[in-house]
Amino acid sequence: MVNFKRKGSLQVLLLCFIVLLILTPFIPLVLASITPLLKWPQIFPEDITLRSWTYVFFNNPDTWVAVWNSFIIAIFVTVINIALALPCAHALARMKVKGKVLFQGFIYAPIIIPPFISIMGMHTTFISLGLTETIIGVIIAHIIPTLPYMVRALVISFSTLGNKYEEQATMLGATRSMRVRYIIFPMILPGVITGASLSILISLSQYLITFLVSGGQVITLPLLLFPFINGGDQAIASVYTILFSILAIGVLFLMDLFLKKFYGKSVPISFVRRGSV
Repeated sequence: MVNFKRKGSLQVLLLCFIVLLILTPFIPLVLASITPLLKWPQIFPEDITLRSWTYVFFNNPDTWVAVWNSFIIAIFVTVINIALALPCAHALARMKVKGKVLFQGFIYAPIIIPPFISIMGMHTTFISLGLTETIIGVIIAHIIPTLPYMVRALVISFSTLGNKYEEQATMLGATRSMRVRYIIFPMILPGVITGASLSILISLSQYLITFLVSGGQVITLPLLLFPFINGGDQAIASVYTILFSILAIGVLFLMDLFLKKFYGKSVPISFVRRGSV
C-alpha cells in the first residue's frame, strides 16, 4: 500500500512537472502581451494594458480573415494529402518493386530539402497558370512540405497492419468493401490522424511559401504575425502567437477527441456472412 501511494505521488509530481514545462513558454508571452515593453531585470509589468488584445480581436478585421483562410487552406491541403498518400503509402508498404528506395527518396525529399527551393522553381509555372495571388495556388504550394509526413505516417500504418487480418476476413466471407470498412480503415486511422495533424500544423505555420505564392494577397496568421515581430511591437506579436498556439492545440485536441469517440464505438461483426465472397 505504501509503495502504491508512493508510486501515485511520483506520477502526480511527474504530471505537474510536464504541465509546468508546457505552460512555461506561455508565461512570457502573456506578460509581454499586456505591457508595452519589459526590460531586464524587470519580470512583472508595471503598466498593464489590453491594447494589443483589443487590436487583435476587435480592431483588426484581418485577424478573422487570416484565421478562416489558414483553416480552409490547412483542411484542403490535408484532404488532398490523404487522397494522394493512401495509394502511395499502400504501394510503398505492400509492393516489392525495383527502384522503391529511389521513389521513397523522391517522396521524402521535401523533409530534407527546404521546400522553398521547389517553390522557387514552381513560381514561374504558377505565374503562367494564373495561380499566384490565389488561395488555390497556396493550397498546391502547401502540399509540397506536408505530403511526405502524411505518406510516412500511412506507410508505418500499412506496414504494421500486414496482410493477416485481411486474409482471415476473406476466409470468413468478407467482401473487399467490408474489409476496407471494418479492418483496414480502423487499423490505419491512427496513421491518418497523425499525418492529418502534421499536415494541418505545418500548413498553418507556413510563412515564406505563402508570401511568395500569394504575394501577400491571401492573408494567413503567419503573414500577420511576422511583420509585428520584425516591427518591434512585441505585445501584438505575443497575442498573435498565443492565438496561433490556441488554434494548433485545438486541432490536436479535436483529433484526439475524434479518435476516442471512434474507437469507443463497438465495431459491428455482422459483415461475416455465409456465402459472401
